[in-house]
Amino acid sequence: MPFYLHQVSYNPEALARLIANPQDRFEVIRAPIEKLGGKVKDAYFAFGPFDAVLITEMPDSVSAAAISLAFAAGGALRSCQTTTLLTTAEALDAMRKAGTCGYKSPLASSAAAR
Repeated sequence: MPFYLHQVSYNPEALARLIANPQDRFEVIRAPIEKLGGKVKDAYFAFGPFDAVLITEMPDSVSAAAISLAFAAGGALRSCQTTTLLTTAEALDAMRKAGTCGYKSPLASSAAAR
């Protein structure tokens, strides 16, 4: 199953409520993810532009989009970003395919002109 990275930032109201009533939000979201056929692989609270990051294993992109939409629609987030993750083997396959697809960069003609 494909892996996805979800990065979320809470809005100020949600952060204030979490400070007033600390809770493990990762346990709250586990059941909806599993209902969509997925699994929580790793979950972390973070410093920086995102307050929490989550790695899920989901059956497909539609399921990953569905949980991302549910996160965003809940009203507690300032931002929600989901990224498809590739294994090293998948990334190597993608590189090999990229090398054979025939795409020519606009920079390629610049180098030839010099």
